[in-house]
Amino acid sequence: MSSPSLKDLPKVALDLKSELEGFNHGCMKKASTAEKNVLPSAEDVAAEKTQQTLMSGIETFDPSSLKHTETQEKNLLPDMDAIQQEKGKQQLISGIENFDPAKLKHAETLEKNPLPTKEAIDAEKIAA
Repeated sequence: MSSPSLKDLPKVALDLKSELEGFNHGCMKKASTAEKNVLPSAEDVAAEKTQQTLMSGIETFDPSSLKHTETQEKNLLPDMDAIQQEKGKQQLISGIENFDPAKLKHAETLEKNPLPTKEAIDAEKIAA
C-alpha cells in the first residue's frame, strides 16, 4: 500500500493552525501517569505453563499404549442374618398394616385414684 501524496492529505484551517503553533505548554497542569497494563507475576506464568503442558499431554495422548483389562463384576448376596432381619421387619410391617381391631377383647377401665366428692371437700374446708 502506498502512502498518500501531499495534495491528498486533509487540510488544517489557518486559524486552528496558528492556535496550535502558538500554544504555550507551560500553562498545562502536571499529571502523574499510572501504568494500567500490569504484567503477570512469575507464579501466573508458571501456572499457565503447567496448564498448557497438561493440555498438550492430553491432546497428544496415544490410547494404543494402554493395556487391556478384564472387569470382574461381583454380585454380593446378603448373608442369612441380613435376610432373616429383613423378613422380620417385613412381617412386623405387614402385621401392623393388616391388624384387625375386631379381634380385641373388651376391657373395663377402673379408676384407681378417684377424686373426692363435693361433701368431702366441704368437710375439709370446715376442718381447716
